[in-house]
Amino acid sequence: MLRRHKSEATQYTIRNVPKVVDRALRRRAARQAKSLNEVAVEALARGAGVEGEDSEHHDVDFLFASWVEDPAVDRALADQRDIDADLWR
Repeated sequence: MLRRHKSEATQYTIRNVPKVVDRALRRRAARQAKSLNEVAVEALARGAGVEGEDSEHHDVDFLFASWVEDPAVDRALADQRDIDADLWR
């Protein structure tokens, strides 16, 4: 998936999109539960021959090195890892 930081992206206005292309993109967006913009950008990338090329991902960078130790969360996670043997009989 090609995804770039907003400051590195260029905004396009595309006119005269044929109805058949519009319908196909909208169907794909609905089928894949993605936005029309996402599938249109993916289609442009495929058409330009750059699909799958590495791009920087910035969408979750703010989470890196942000883990905060929380005993309550640790207990809740440990409880979820307990296996109830009676359920597996």
